[in-house]
Amino acid sequence: MQKIVYPGRVQWDALTLRPQTDQASLAGLVNGIFDDIKLNGDKALKKYSLLFDKAELESFAVKQQAFDEASDKVSDDLKAAIQLAKGNIEKFHASQAETIKVIETTKGVTCWRESRGIERVGIYIPGGTAPLFSTVLMLGIPAKLAGCREIVLCTPPDSKGNINPVILYTASLVGITSVFSVGGIQAIAAMAFGTESIPKVDKIFGPGNQYVTAAKLAAQNFGMAIDMPAGPSEVLVIADNSCVPSFVAADLLSQAEHGADSQVILLSDNEMVTEQILAELEVQLSALPRRFMAEKAVENSRAIVLQNISQCIEFSNLYAPEHLILATDNARTLIPSVTKAGSVFMGNYSCESAGDYASGTNHTLPTNGYARSYSGVSLDSFLTKITFQEVTQEGLRNMGPAIELMAEAEQLFAHKNAVTIRINV
Repeated sequence: MQKIVYPGRVQWDALTLRPQTDQASLAGLVNGIFDDIKLNGDKALKKYSLLFDKAELESFAVKQQAFDEASDKVSDDLKAAIQLAKGNIEKFHASQAETIKVIETTKGVTCWRESRGIERVGIYIPGGTAPLFSTVLMLGIPAKLAGCREIVLCTPPDSKGNINPVILYTASLVGITSVFSVGGIQAIAAMAFGTESIPKVDKIFGPGNQYVTAAKLAAQNFGMAIDMPAGPSEVLVIADNSCVPSFVAADLLSQAEHGADSQVILLSDNEMVTEQILAELEVQLSALPRRFMAEKAVENSRAIVLQNISQCIEFSNLYAPEHLILATDNARTLIPSVTKAGSVFMGNYSCESAGDYASGTNHTLPTNGYARSYSGVSLDSFLTKITFQEVTQEGLRNMGPAIELMAEAEQLFAHKNAVTIRINV
């Protein structure tokens, strides 16, 4: 992990850069697969499942028997843990529901807004080296709360065509029954266009690697809505002398183990504390089962010593991290200064893993600096908002003359007449 001490501000932009991929070749791959699936449907899906997942599939839909068998393969302790997380996630996301507020803007004119669940949503669940059944909770629960009529789940199978049983158990627990054994770029294309087996959806959700992210971005070119450009995971930790170095090291590695293209950033105003954290990181890294992946991510990562915590916050806002951990006893005092982050974890005991699994907040968050303009997934992500207005005869007479004047000023005389004809009745 590269250590940089007191970099000048002219260096900051370069220090916020994430690991880069060859976007040109990636776009070519994505476009080729999209064209094939759009033209050939399931036939193309089977070809890519064999090519990328080494799975020879006759059909993609997961049958009820597989759900039943999956439940038997999940331990009671893990089921209890998942149900605890489910309760917290439901509680937090249910609290985001808006009550309808009818506002009288002018005497005789009332306006309000109502929410409607998106009819059919598609959720992508990574299932390769780390089958993210927790993401089923994070996406399935708010989709159900929003009233989405159909939830289509795609996740990659193993070489025998099977889905990880914990993913199937969790899907069943939250009420998702349309599950398909397909992953990667081809899954996103299938949900974007629809095939003989997989229905076209209205919006695609879910994290993934660089290939899935590129596919989601490409889907937008075909009129598909997505949650956000969510790519490789990242965390930025701000630590002062009140932090616990072993805790900070553990948090950095918890994100580094996601994959070689992940990135972790440590910021501190204390070089000695930074050295203690880096030493602890090496100790913990050596014991990780996913050490190889974490090591690659750490190579792309930085520990930066700045003059003070205010500079650390300033740098963090420039970086706009997916996850921000404030490893300090003074975390609450820093809240007003945080302007760009996906999700914030405050204090020494608020580990990022809590948000990943069970605290209740959503872990599907903007990465790669998109926290500057995107929010994480919430109940609203699965809703459309429709505005309503009701104008009485009195209301039109009260504001009609203003509308007439404005329409005439824009030379839209049919607009003016729609008011005039009513006022003159």
